[in-house]
Amino acid sequence: MQIKGCVYKFGEDVDTDQIIPARYLNTSDPSELAAHCMEDADPTFAGRVQPDSVMVAGKNFGCGSSREHAPIAIKAAGVSCVIASTFARIFYRNAINIGLPILECPEAAVALQEGDEVKVDIANGLIKNLTHPGEYQAVPFPPFMQKIVSRGGLINYVSERMKDRA
Repeated sequence: MQIKGCVYKFGEDVDTDQIIPARYLNTSDPSELAAHCMEDADPTFAGRVQPDSVMVAGKNFGCGSSREHAPIAIKAAGVSCVIASTFARIFYRNAINIGLPILECPEAAVALQEGDEVKVDIANGLIKNLTHPGEYQAVPFPPFMQKIVSRGGLINYVSERMKDRA
């Protein structure tokens, strides 16, 4: 899977309340969640983000509560990949479970800037900055996790596997 898009950059310790504030957790509608994505970190984000965007952040992205609403909001807003120095473990699993590609790459998280155009090869973990030339290597997901993400999440993956066995 290859992604090409514009970088939207955030800092360190971005918690799930910044990704999708608790006041919006009364819905599970992805488009409603997308409308409020990153609202407390950057009130203009939901209005500016474009399809196939790439979110970049520092360490501990997605810390806080274990809500699946956070990666759903990001994906529904048009973000095709999140790159961070590190991810909170529960966010990491929730992102995979809903089919949101994420890559841990401290070098890229520091070097990439808001507005940079990047090309990301999810399968190989290769991140290329097309604006300010540079390449960064993340550790790619193992093949079984890539299958989950490429199928759009764990439910779709399991569904397909069940059909194959029938």
